[in-house]
Amino acid sequence: MRTEIATLGEFGLIKHLTEGIEPKNASTVYGVGDDAAVLSYPDSKQVLVTTDVLLEGVHFDLTYVPLKHLGYKAAVVNFSDIYAMNGTPRQITVTLGVSKRFSVEDMDQLYAGIRLACEVYGVDIVGGDTTSALTGLTISITCVGEADPDKVVYRNGAKETDLICVSGDLGSAYMGLQLLEREKSVLRGSTDVQPDFSGKEYLLERQLKPEARKDIIQKLEEAGIRPTAMMDISDGLSSELMHICKQSNAGCRIYEEHIPIDYQTAVMAEEFNMNLTTCALNGGEDYELLFTVPIADHERVQDIEGIRLIGHITKPELGCTLITRDGQEFELKAQGWNPLK
Repeated sequence: MRTEIATLGEFGLIKHLTEGIEPKNASTVYGVGDDAAVLSYPDSKQVLVTTDVLLEGVHFDLTYVPLKHLGYKAAVVNFSDIYAMNGTPRQITVTLGVSKRFSVEDMDQLYAGIRLACEVYGVDIVGGDTTSALTGLTISITCVGEADPDKVVYRNGAKETDLICVSGDLGSAYMGLQLLEREKSVLRGSTDVQPDFSGKEYLLERQLKPEARKDIIQKLEEAGIRPTAMMDISDGLSSELMHICKQSNAGCRIYEEHIPIDYQTAVMAEEFNMNLTTCALNGGEDYELLFTVPIADHERVQDIEGIRLIGHITKPELGCTLITRDGQEFELKAQGWNPLK
């Protein structure tokens, strides 16, 4: 069954995709259905706003990315930015540019993923826009969140002797992408052969269906720890750490042996004959949290499951350094994802 989008028209499509959306957050006064959404935040809160655009052929490849997963990921990467400010995502608006290649059923799949992400993270869809595009698919999502003024964490607060921490593991999303790209080129032209991904499911999940680290933000809150600087790892550990150091006017030392890496990532890197540490430093799209905490919080942060201490902040003149397993020092370089390349 294929329904042409033109048969519904713009407003018909928006009505079709947003049917049954009920706001869950008190700050959503009025959602989809008028010229603008109405949001209300009490004076005591600060409002956080972030936006992200995904372009077919640049950020995703529909050869191997299911539309439902794409919708989920498009929403989650925005939530991740709000958590990286130590806030809570509350509302999103969704803008789509759609070519004639896509049917109403395709859009249903995409929206099913967006709606699922909103359900999981307790976020309201409050509006957006839909337009026709000459080529491919464009998804732009804006997310609105909130935070107590004294709890917002910026990138510029890292101080000398602060500890550098990271959640989860790194490099797995990048290895998942390498795996998908390899299978795509191996199977080019075949329609009846399915790649065998057994034993590599974790890598695929990290690439196709990432999660935002709401749980880590909650654990830090429960432990009474407020990071001094924080950001999410979308472009790679190395470049994100350099952002924090530059904006905090500081240097850093991180230790190769402490960088958290999953077993499947290590196996895959060996299979591809790639340097594992390079993958973890520069891979990107892990959406883990990178943050610094005062040295006084050492014991408390060490006790939180899912967080690894990987180094410390130094004087700016010492630069950004990686200490290898055998004690050598290398200057960190930002070799991660560059969307403008």
